[in-house]
Amino acid sequence: MSARALGGALPHPRREGIGLGRFNALTRDDTLAVLLSCCGSRRWAERVAAHRPYPDPDSLLAAADEACYDLTPGELDEALAEESLSPQPLVGARGPGTLAAHTALRAAHAEYERRFRHVFVICLDGYRDEELLDQVLSGIRTRLGNEPDEERAVAADELRRLARGRLTRLVSSGP
Repeated sequence: MSARALGGALPHPRREGIGLGRFNALTRDDTLAVLLSCCGSRRWAERVAAHRPYPDPDSLLAAADEACYDLTPGELDEALAEESLSPQPLVGARGPGTLAAHTALRAAHAEYERRFRHVFVICLDGYRDEELLDQVLSGIRTRLGNEPDEERAVAADELRRLARGRLTRLVSSGP
C-alpha cells in the first residue's frame, strides 16, 4: 500500500492476482497495461515485458527492480506523475485526533509537493491498518528535511518498493 491511499493520493486499482502463468501468457498490449498499473514508466513496463516468460516470481521481481534502478530522471518523473494525487482518508484511522491528523497530513502533502514538485510516495506493505497514519506522518515529516537530490533517490526507492508489492500481488494467485 502506498501513501497515496493514506491521505496523499489514491492507490492504483487493486488487480486480482492472476498468477505468473497467466501473466506470462498475456498479449504484449495487455502485459504493458498490467505493468503500467504497477509503475507508470513506459520504459520500465517495456523492459519488464521484454523478458517474459519468467520462470518464477523472484525472476520477475529481480527484473522489475533492475528496470527501476535504471530509470532516467525523466522516466522517474513519468512514473511519479502517474501516482494519483487525490486525497483519501486513511484506512483504519479512527478515534480522537484523527481529524487533526488528517488535516496535518494534507498540509504536509501540500508542502512536500511544493518543495519537491512530485507526489509523496511511501511503501506501507507490512504495516497494520492502525499503524498507517503514524507511518505516513512520520515518513513525510522526516523526508521534508531531505535535500531535493536525496529525496529523489528516496522517492525512487519507494516507487520501486511499491511496484514490487503490486507485482507480487499480481502474480500471487492463479495458475
